[in-house]
Amino acid sequence: MRRLGRRLVRFVSLFALAVAGPDALASESARDASPLRKGVNILGYDGIWEGSFDNPFRMTDFGRIRAAGFDHVRVNFFGFRHFDKKGKLDARVLDILDRVLDRADAEGLRVVLDQHDNQDCQTKPAGCKGRLVSFWRQISARYARARPNVVYELLNEPGGEMSHEQWNAAAAAALAQIRAREPERLVIVGALNTSDMAAIEKLELPESDRRLIVSVHYYDPHRFTFQGASWSEEYAHVRDVAWGSGAARRQIVDDFALIARWGKAQDRPIYLGEFGALETAPPSSRAAWTRHVARTAESFGWGWAYWQFDHDFSLTDPVTRAWNTPLLDALIKRGAD
Repeated sequence: MRRLGRRLVRFVSLFALAVAGPDALASESARDASPLRKGVNILGYDGIWEGSFDNPFRMTDFGRIRAAGFDHVRVNFFGFRHFDKKGKLDARVLDILDRVLDRADAEGLRVVLDQHDNQDCQTKPAGCKGRLVSFWRQISARYARARPNVVYELLNEPGGEMSHEQWNAAAAAALAQIRAREPERLVIVGALNTSDMAAIEKLELPESDRRLIVSVHYYDPHRFTFQGASWSEEYAHVRDVAWGSGAARRQIVDDFALIARWGKAQDRPIYLGEFGALETAPPSSRAAWTRHVARTAESFGWGWAYWQFDHDFSLTDPVTRAWNTPLLDALIKRGAD
């Protein structure tokens, strides 16, 4: 999820493809390639990386997440922040990451290890490739032949000043580092997040590598999901925007169908890595939107991860830490939306 000063582009508007229904577009072979079904984003903006455990996320929360019905977590890891002057990852932070992965595994949760430094790559694309290659070289060397339940995600939301050519080159180079040691590791790759209508068609993936998953994010309509966002000049003072009309529901189905057609044509599994509405949205509409997005993604055979467990868009109360029950039910329960 982008923070202050970053423009969230409507990802799903990028696909100039015909609309088809879920039954026609859910690819069995692509769907079977991904073990990710129901997940939640965690630890992106947490004190754990500075050594402050249980602040605010707690290690016991892995058990709560599993018990609630989730099968994986997407760990938002800002790896570039922990490079020394020579580009080496801080050993202390890697030890913390090991603890996170150990605890998730002990609770039966898969992990998407998401390299979340998209802002650095969006604003300084020329230096992104080298840093991304260095990051994944070190991670792959550390976890090769180990931790089979971890899925790598090359980079969260590439885009901004980065061109298609720059992203394809950076992604290919980073993937090559992983494949040199881990030919079977599942890896998530996102298309360039841009207003270019042909963006998805410009994503270059090696045809022979079938251990890849393509990621998309969804926050439409922004006037609903971002209402009250303190970090957005456009939406900071927007309030009381409801959601749930028939047209609004059909729009989500249509948007996802565009993505699904490309996925089916390429035989690539799709992963909805982020979606959510802020706490400032009307609660009933927030739950209805969340349920509809999750059920629609599932109808196309996609796994998903809600944004996020705590902080903004939260699934939990910031004071009591209790689940937001209507929102949790919207995600996990299979009832009609």
